Amino acid sequence: MQLPLNSAQSPNFGSWELKVIPLKTLKNGELTFKETMAVTMIDPINVVQKPFEESHLYAKLRKIVVVARTVGNNIDEPSYFYDVFEIDLSDEQIYNQVKEDYEYVRNILKSFSNPYEGLKKLSGKMGVYIQPRTKGRGHGSVTRAFYARKNFLKLFLNLS
Repeated sequence: MQLPLNSAQSPNFGSWELKVIPLKTLKNGELTFKETMAVTMIDPINVVQKPFEESHLYAKLRKIVVVARTVGNNIDEPSYFYDVFEIDLSDEQIYNQVKEDYEYVRNILKSFSNPYEGLKKLSGKMGVYIQPRTKGRGHGSVTRAFYARKNFLKLFLNLS
């Protein structure tokens, strides 16, 4: 089944959201996440209007199914399925930190008369588990997305 292109912020399969994240093997043999995982775009007007419990970020995190796959050193090397996991926000400490990360972004955006101006103040250095950063490589882009940091993903996948 091929999923059509869709920029909607709702889960991409109706009741669940599919994400595939690459893993890499370090020189010491340890397996780790190759990169952070995009969760959802930041619509500054929507973020200002919605507390965490009503946010697109929370809706997606509650319905994400993540496929972790190992990748080779180059495009010619095969990629292998490693595991499948869900994001579980039932742990109060995890939930509270994700909420705090979201509300921090929300407060920055709310501090501007035009929330779109606040996007420029968001940085990948922010957030403990969820970071707001430029979608893609940056290079002057004004779009931002919420990304799950590697330390957050490691809470749900045993890499040993």
